[in-house]
Amino acid sequence: MKNPWKTLSNNVVYDNPWIQVTHREVVTPTGTDGIYGLVHFKNLAIGIVPLDEEENTWLVGQYRYTLGQYSWEIPEGGCLIGAESPLESARRELEEETGIRAGRWMRILDLHTSNSVTDEAGMAFLARDLSFGPSRPEETEELKVRKLPFREALEMVFRGEITDALSMVALMRVGYLLGESEV
Repeated sequence: MKNPWKTLSNNVVYDNPWIQVTHREVVTPTGTDGIYGLVHFKNLAIGIVPLDEEENTWLVGQYRYTLGQYSWEIPEGGCLIGAESPLESARRELEEETGIRAGRWMRILDLHTSNSVTDEAGMAFLARDLSFGPSRPEETEELKVRKLPFREALEMVFRGEITDALSMVALMRVGYLLGESEV
């Protein structure tokens, strides 16, 4: 489909190693003049649902500065676009945050996190055939790792205890794949 928007100007108002914010003067699809603020992400969001033979999974808890609250999530991180593959990034993030390595990987979804204001894209993987070692979180991360039955993690989504979009969608997708769509 042809893009019905017309961009008249595009000015960078903020830029750092992770995001760029631009202010745009536009003509909307209905022909009116308007403005648009766009947050461009320089990384692909990567999420991993590790799952063992007994259908246990692992969540990572941390205080999220942006929300001002504690958050339980699947192991997640960023993939610098063009620097490594999404799968390489997923392997690295899973091991860094949890100490888990996986022998089998399956890409389970692609998503856009909030497509009305940002172009951030995410991708999630299911990791199986797990082995365990020490975690190596980044120096800025203070993480808690929690092992729990997969069904309990899925129930946390439906009770509103997990609110991170990538975590929610990835856990629901794995629940669907496992036939756990009715919780």
